[in-house]
Amino acid sequence: MTESQAIPGTNGKGAAAIMAVAVASVTLGVFTLAGDAVPAAAVFFNVWKPTGPLSGVTGLTILVWLAVWWFLSRRWAARNVNFHRVNLAALVMIAAGLLLTFPPVMDLLQGK
Repeated sequence: MTESQAIPGTNGKGAAAIMAVAVASVTLGVFTLAGDAVPAAAVFFNVWKPTGPLSGVTGLTILVWLAVWWFLSRRWAARNVNFHRVNLAALVMIAAGLLLTFPPVMDLLQGK
């Protein structure tokens, strides 16, 4: 059995999926804030003009999510991961990502 194949009774692949979503959530928040606050980032993220920077923000976030999921699922496939720690870290990252996309928080961070 190779390193990337799951062993029955392990939870690594499930933990990898949860952690990948959490990392993508905080990435979405950071990219959204950057696209709103930094003019150069807004130009970089502007992939499709009618949508503006949001087109690049979401596209790159999806790539980050897939890359993290792929990496962690291969690394944790044969392991039993502490789900309590993974879920706690995921909760914090998802909350941070949500707050970073909330306009009053974005305005506060930008000094508006």
